[in-house]
Amino acid sequence: MPAMACGVTNCENTVKTTPSHDERIASLTFASVYPHYVTKIRKKGRTVAELHQVIFWLTKFDAKDLERLIASEATFKQFFAEATLNPRAILITGSICGYRIEEIETPLTRHVRYLDKLVDELAKGRKMEVILRTP
Repeated sequence: MPAMACGVTNCENTVKTTPSHDERIASLTFASVYPHYVTKIRKKGRTVAELHQVIFWLTKFDAKDLERLIASEATFKQFFAEATLNPRAILITGSICGYRIEEIETPLTRHVRYLDKLVDELAKGRKMEVILRTP
């Protein structure tokens, strides 16, 4: 099956991203994406505090950690290398960029898409208990 525009191929219930797609994701800085997250959630009436709560749930990064990561222009590769990923993150499922998060093979790309999905859910007005996969 040919690669899609977003750099992904679907093979037997897993999604294999292309090396160039994975490298692009890995080299993106958190500082370059964070303002877009803030704009997106604010447009929908959510707060930066809620965004930070979601990021903390996924990564265990508090506001000081986020400030440091933004100031140092940490790439997503560095960001997730330092993160303590919530074990319940595997419950984050659904489509983003036309493919299913739970089927992405490359761990870093999957982790970035977890964050994207949580931000999307926050912007869509979902309840925090649902976003944080509270049992």
